[in-house]
Parts: sequence; C-alpha cells; structure tokens
Amino acid sequence: MAAGSAWRSLVSHVVGGAARRHAPRAPFFSRGLQTVTLIPGDGIGPEISSAVMQIFDAAKAPIRWEERNVTAIKGPGGRWMIPPDAKESMDRSKIGLKGPLKTPIAAGHPSMNLLLRKTFDLYANVRPCVSIEGYKTPYTDVDLVTIRENTEGEYSGIEHVIVDGVVQSIKLITENASRRIAEYAFEYARNNQRSSVTAVHKANIMRMSDGLFLRKCREVAENYKDIKFTEMYLDTVCLNMVQDPTQFDILVMPNLYGDILSDLCAGLIGGLGVTPSGNIGANGVAIFESVHGTAPDIAGMDLANPTALLLSAVMMLRHMGLHDHGNKIQTACFDTIRDKKVLTKDLGGNSKCSEFTADICRRIQDLD
Repeated sequence: MAAGSAWRSLVSHVVGGAARRHAPRAPFFSRGLQTVTLIPGDGIGPEISSAVMQIFDAAKAPIRWEERNVTAIKGPGGRWMIPPDAKESMDRSKIGLKGPLKTPIAAGHPSMNLLLRKTFDLYANVRPCVSIEGYKTPYTDVDLVTIRENTEGEYSGIEHVIVDGVVQSIKLITENASRRIAEYAFEYARNNQRSSVTAVHKANIMRMSDGLFLRKCREVAENYKDIKFTEMYLDTVCLNMVQDPTQFDILVMPNLYGDILSDLCAGLIGGLGVTPSGNIGANGVAIFESVHGTAPDIAGMDLANPTALLLSAVMMLRHMGLHDHGNKIQTACFDTIRDKKVLTKDLGGNSKCSEFTADICRRIQDLD
C-alpha cells in the first residue's frame, strides 16, 4: 500500500472506529452546525488555529467554533483547575480542538495538558504515525499507532519533599486504568483491521507497577484471540523501532513510555509538525490537538506550519461523522505537500503559513 493511501486509510478510522465500545462517539447531526470548543493555545497556537478555521470555511464544514482560553487558576482549597467557562464549553460540546499550550518550568504551575486530561478523564491518547507521500524522511512505509494511557503513571502529579534536597515522585498504576487502555487498544485493532498489539513495559525492573499493567494486558488479550499479542521492554522497542519500524502495528503503554515513544515515532515520519493526535475520554468527550511546542521564536511571523493541527482536526471531523468534509480537507492538504510548491520552512519550502493555508483552500474549492 502506498504511504499516502496507508495514511488516508488509517486516519479515516483512527478515532471513530476505536471509540465504539469504550468512549461513546459524539452525536452525529446530518444537518445544522455542530459546536466545537476551540482552545487556540500559546505562541503559534492562534496562527495555526486561524489557518484551520479558514480551511474549514473553504470546505464548508458545519462547525461553529466556541473559542476559549485555558490557563490554570486556583480553585477552592488551592486546587489547580481550568477556567470554568472553558470547562462548561467542553461539557456542552463534548468535542475540543486544541493548539499548543505553554507550561512554565519549575514554577509550581501544573502542565495544562495534564490538567485537561485529568479534568475530562481523557484516558486514551491515539497517535497515528504513517509516512506521508511526497515528504521525504529516512524511513518509508511507516504505518503504526501508539496508544498511550493518559491519566496516571509518573504523570499522576504525586510528588513531595522527603527532606531538603530529596524529592519523591510516585508512579501510580491502577488495575482499572490498565484494563481500560488495554481494552481500548484491542478494540481499536479489531475495528480497524489491525493485526497485532504490542504491550510496552519495564516489568523486569518495576515488577509491581508495570507488572500490574502487563497482567491486565495479558488478561484482555485472552478475549481477542483474533489479534496477535506481544509484549516487549521499552528499551528493546526503541532499539527495534529505529532499525525497522515496519515490524510494529499497534503499541499500547503506560503514560511516560507513551509520551517518549510517540514522539520517537513522530520523528520517523518527519516530526511533530505533521503528526496528528486525539485524546479520547469518558462520557463521550474528546480533544484533538497538535502535539508540537508553542514555538515562541516564530510566533506572529506567519512562519508556522498548521499541518499537525489541521490533520488532528480531520481526525475530529471523522470522529463527529463528517467524513466527506474530512476527506476533502485531507486530500487538499496532502496534495499541497506532495506538489512541494507551497511549503513552510520546516517542510522544506520557503512559504508563509498564510500562503500554505491559501493553497489548501484553493485546492478544496477546486474539488467542489
């Protein structure tokens, strides 16, 4: 299968097909506008968000944007929380699109991404990594999916000072969360005709925590005999990944490992600037996002690449049942990249974000 075709096939199911059992899909409306909570983010976030909105307008996507800013505030008892208007918007719409958010380092401020995941119980991060036709990288025919447990592990935020100069950070692994993400991964594989699931762990060292995660994966695998199940140490996966990524299909793993490995996989296809991401939560909530940084050095200079956020928005459209609009936008985006005439600097060109956006809009109009 050609790389471009593989990407199209994967993203057409990447969220919707996997969400049937464990995360109810957003309601599908055949007519009328659907509200999406838009969190533009920081740095280049507003620019790439604006680009996505322009492209959606060109495609006549029936989306009404409800823009909300997200910064951490302290609520009752000094607990960090997102602004009430942002939470209320997400509670109503159930669907969000988010640009990059900055988090001050070592300032006592929580990660905004982590806070969003905990607020809406966004337990599964789904990230497809598939080679893009026309975009040359050292690897070809990459076609894999990382599924990351998104709510606990080392990112539980449980830290304290034992004595001066000694800090303890607690890795939390629970049976329920481990089973839930394992079931999600296998259900995803079955619904998307994927052949295998690999559990990534370090149970040889962290025998209790990773051991619990691995046991739940093994138990769930017994109910999916049609899917090949393997288990592999994290370091071994990294070694094998850079040697031959085509040997992997779906990888499921705890939070920290997923954070690291999903970025490694993004590097195989050209980086975070072309990698979409979806976060599936309980109660039908889902937030789609670009996972690259805020790039403050180029903010406001019309140099940003909106591809990652745009492809995440395509995932969002499919999740909402708006497949025709998603197909149209995706086709136009890939045609622009393949033709190599109007590309931002990180894609190998010298065009501005606005020019790249305009070319995609023009191609969408030509498809009508």
